[in-house]
Amino acid sequence: MKRITIFCGSSFGTEKEYEEQAYLLGKTLAERAIGLVYGGANVGLMGAVANGAIENNGEVIGVLPHFLQNKEIAHNGLTELILVETMHERKTKMNDLTDGVITLPGGFGTLEEFFEMLTWAQLGLHKKPIGILNIGGFYDEMLALLDTMVSKGFLKLVNKDMVLVSDNIDELLAKMSNYIAPAVGKWISKEEV
Repeated sequence: MKRITIFCGSSFGTEKEYEEQAYLLGKTLAERAIGLVYGGANVGLMGAVANGAIENNGEVIGVLPHFLQNKEIAHNGLTELILVETMHERKTKMNDLTDGVITLPGGFGTLEEFFEMLTWAQLGLHKKPIGILNIGGFYDEMLALLDTMVSKGFLKLVNKDMVLVSDNIDELLAKMSNYIAPAVGKWISKEEV
C-alpha cells in the first residue's frame, strides 16, 4: 500500500489513548513509507495522526473543503493541502489518492466517511481494504450492530467481513495488506434470509 486514508475525530475524545494511538498510527505509516491521506485539519485526532507522520518524515496529504480552511483549522505542516468545494468532493479525492482506509474514533463525520467508503466497496466501486483501529473497544457496539444486520437479513456475512478490525496497528496493517475483496454482489434474495 502506497497511501492510506485515515478517518477520525476533529476532537480528542475522553481517553488519552485515542490521541496516543492516532499519533502512533501516523508515526507507523511514516516509518513504513506509507503516505497518509486525511482531512487536512490540525485539531483533535486528525492533528495527532498528521503530527505522528510529519514528525517522522512521512508524506501527509490533507484534503479540506474551502469552508473549513476559512475557520483556520488547516494544518500548516503538510506535504500537500488539496482544497475542494464540498464534502462529497473531499471523499472522492481521498478515495482517488488512497489504497485503503483506517477509521479511528470519531463522531458523525467519521462514521459517514467510513460507511460511504464501505458502501462503495460493497457495490464494487473499489476493492480497497477498510479497517477499524478499535482503540479501547470504541467500536464494539457498532460491530455488534453489523452482526444484527447480518442476522436480520439486511447484510451478507461476506460484506460484513469486509470490515477489518483490530486494536493493534501492526495487526490491522497486516490484515489490510492481505485483503482480497469479495466477488459477490450485495443484494440478498428472500431465499438467502
